[in-house]
Amino acid sequence: MNSLWLVITALATFAVAYRLYGAFLAARVAVLDDRRVTPSHRLRDDVDYQPTRRLVMFGVHFAAIAGPGPLIGPVLAAQWGYLPGFSWIIIGACLAGGVHDFVVLVASVRSNGLSLPKIARNLLGPIAGVATTIATLFIIVATLAGVAIVVVNTLKESAWGTFTIVVTIPAALLTGFWMYKIRPGRVGEASLIGMTIVFLGVILGKPFDNCEALRWLLVFDAKQLSVILPVYAAVVSILPVWVLLTPRSYLSSYMKVGLIALLALGILAAHPLLKMPAWTPFIHGGGPVVSGTVWPFVTIVIMCGALSGFHGLIASGTTPKMIDKESDIRPIGYGAMLVEGLVSVTALVAACALEPGDYFKINAPPERYAALLANAKPEDLRMVQTVEFDDLKRDAGIQEKLEGRTAGAVTLALGMSKILASLPGMKPLMAYLYHFAIMFESLFILTLLETGTRVARFILAEAIGQFRPGEATHRKTTWAMNIGTSLAVCFCWGYLLYTGNIDRLWRMMGIANQLLAVIGLAVGTTYLLQHSPKRVYALCTAIPFVFVVASVFTAGVLSIGMWWHEIGTFDGQVTCGMAAAMLALSAVTVVESVRRWYLILRTPSQAGVDAAAEAATELSGM
Repeated sequence: MNSLWLVITALATFAVAYRLYGAFLAARVAVLDDRRVTPSHRLRDDVDYQPTRRLVMFGVHFAAIAGPGPLIGPVLAAQWGYLPGFSWIIIGACLAGGVHDFVVLVASVRSNGLSLPKIARNLLGPIAGVATTIATLFIIVATLAGVAIVVVNTLKESAWGTFTIVVTIPAALLTGFWMYKIRPGRVGEASLIGMTIVFLGVILGKPFDNCEALRWLLVFDAKQLSVILPVYAAVVSILPVWVLLTPRSYLSSYMKVGLIALLALGILAAHPLLKMPAWTPFIHGGGPVVSGTVWPFVTIVIMCGALSGFHGLIASGTTPKMIDKESDIRPIGYGAMLVEGLVSVTALVAACALEPGDYFKINAPPERYAALLANAKPEDLRMVQTVEFDDLKRDAGIQEKLEGRTAGAVTLALGMSKILASLPGMKPLMAYLYHFAIMFESLFILTLLETGTRVARFILAEAIGQFRPGEATHRKTTWAMNIGTSLAVCFCWGYLLYTGNIDRLWRMMGIANQLLAVIGLAVGTTYLLQHSPKRVYALCTAIPFVFVVASVFTAGVLSIGMWWHEIGTFDGQVTCGMAAAMLALSAVTVVESVRRWYLILRTPSQAGVDAAAEAATELSGM
């Protein structure tokens, strides 16, 4: 099938969804009003609370939410064919993910920027609040470890890739100081300076890699990177947002949107054929990349591109503390999710444009690929035999081993560079395109690590604050608290990263992420029942809630069974225990939410009256 049809369908669907459904959510469901004072103005401290322009804020939010999920998930899901993943991305982004992000962001902005667990406690009661807090901390640690190991497997032993990432740090520092201290408000100048340095990093990476006297300085093995990443994330979490987090996220968002736009244009120009069929025999289970049937696991493997609970942490973490005015919530909350859906579609196309045999050899563990090749039926040999494997490795300038590069990052980079290199005059640049894509993917994940660690610090500080009588909900934490909670969070996910492996961590992350989406949709439904002008509008989050509960709990139970029988070791039992604990804590939130909804629906509707009174109170205090 021609890949052009997927891209055109996605663009048209997302445009209609933003214009119609997004406008409905903003005007009717949430009733956004710029006359309300946002927390960034009311609680401004220039550390966490800081008004930020819409364009910059969109970049920061998009960079934070667009981690490995919209990139790696579709690559892994390609083992089932292109149709299951594409269908889930389109439906999920428009009707589930965008709504989830939008409603959680609205609830947090109107609650002084409180985190999701704190909002759950206020809306659902102390039992659900405690369960949500513990579950969220548990989930975010598993998520950060899961995404970090993708960076480890991508950058290990790669001097060129590591060099490009290291260069982005001084680029972000200079951009931040230029934008906020040297020439405040000169966003265009700062962007030009930062992007120039970033592109120089990609270009100079090759000579650095070829210099034997220097390259050893940036060649790290997996264990070394597993220590470096948590230390780096702790430092960024402790620093004020304007120093590194905001400018780095802002610059990376340019690269992300730019490269995805370039890839989309490449697909439009080259319109490569999808070599992977619409669906494969692995939809019934037994796939070499992801064990399990297409449902429910496609909803677990593809997270951020369709629906992601981690977005709820960002939408109730850094973003609501930086929103300038309420009208910014629609493009940032709902619009950014649709852009991320487009990212997922292009990633799916890039993976499916590879020959199926090349895809499986690159992306599956070596022992699974060997078993797949040995047991293939004669009619399925084309599906598993390599076609362009050696040519791809040579043209991309890959010196290290290419087969068995699990987690999908390398597969995606090769697919991207292959499509772009097919354009006239681009073939000699394939090695640069490949390494630029590697940097692009790593930055996606690093910005998530930076923001995710900061959000976890907020949540842990709020949890500790429960035991400090008389503390206001928006009381500013001390530097000692910031440093202590940041180090504690980074130690936890860093330990899992150092001792874990990619198969278990990624699958655990998928379950954890969607359990967090269950919590976010439960909180969103409760908020709409209490504050939306009409209670029927709560169906916007309640319908996705029911579907996700069925999917994630089914996937969780099946995964526990698979891990228990496949691993059979102490590590496997610990993995099963972690998954069971997350399922149990999330189940408490589900039960408490349903109980709360029953009580609300039994009483006469006061939502419209309460919303009007709340708005009048806020406006009178301006």
